[in-house]
Formats: sequence, structure tokens, C-alpha cells
Amino acid sequence: MSIDRFILRKLDACPEEHTRESLLQLFRIRIQKAQNAVEWYSFK
Repeated sequence: MSIDRFILRKLDACPEEHTRESLLQLFRIRIQKAQNAVEWYSFK
């Protein structure tokens, strides 16, 4: 299972607000890193 799917499953099942906020922040960071990688490779 990919880390992204893992995060999404945990977000779906997690009732604790603080943990959900942390998971969302982690997911946003992963999205930003992926976007930066796409931009970096498109310049080559």
C-alpha cells in the first residue's frame, strides 16, 4: 500500500481531531512535493 493510500485510510477512520490535522498536513506536504517534482521535470 502506498503511503498516500495509508494516509487517506487513516484520515477516513480517525476520530481524533489533532491526529486528523497532522495527517492532513502530511498529505498536503506530499502533494506539494509531488507538484514541485513535476515542475522540476517539466523544465528539463
